[in-house]
Amino acid sequence: MVSTLYQIETRVRAALDDPGRCPDMHTALAPRPRSGWQAGVIPPGSRVAAALVLLYPIRRQVHLVLTRRAGTLDQHAGQVSLPGGAVDGDETVEAAALREAREEIGLETTDLRIIGQLSALYIPVSNYALHPVVAVLDRRPALVPATAEVAHILEIPLDELRDPKRLRQGRRWRGDDAITVPYFELQGERVWGATAMVLGELLHLMRSNPEEGRR
Repeated sequence: MVSTLYQIETRVRAALDDPGRCPDMHTALAPRPRSGWQAGVIPPGSRVAAALVLLYPIRRQVHLVLTRRAGTLDQHAGQVSLPGGAVDGDETVEAAALREAREEIGLETTDLRIIGQLSALYIPVSNYALHPVVAVLDRRPALVPATAEVAHILEIPLDELRDPKRLRQGRRWRGDDAITVPYFELQGERVWGATAMVLGELLHLMRSNPEEGRR
């Protein structure tokens, strides 16, 4: 198991530098069936959004931060997600991810190190092309939820995310159709959809280093 932030940062950086780095993890964790969606395809006219995948230590264990969205929001209300939102104007994806994290969870971004971006992911229900940005922080940040947008902040140990028992299958109904939904069970929350797909790719990148399999 990866035990330090430095090891994880090194492995993820190396994996992101590999152009052939990732199999189709998005398909593996996508709800099924999902009509009108294909992994790796971003339709013309989709809106650009950014999300922050932030890694940091708590008592020597590496964590990442998720939020449970406020139930009053127009889209994805009550769902667990990464901090993020729409890219404004000529703003870069990285700048948007950091701005949204400041606005949603009060994150001070001065000392962050951005590692790179995971694969872009199209979200049909909102017509967003989501660009996840991975960053690390050497200390635990002070986080405060913006109550209009965030009901609760979750700090998830990576060891919990990496536990195979946390990946499960559920069912949801869309009209009369049953949808099979892969999800992570984390701190009593079901993490599914785009967020689960992003986390699945992150897990693959951490496993992709040959030394990882020998630990």
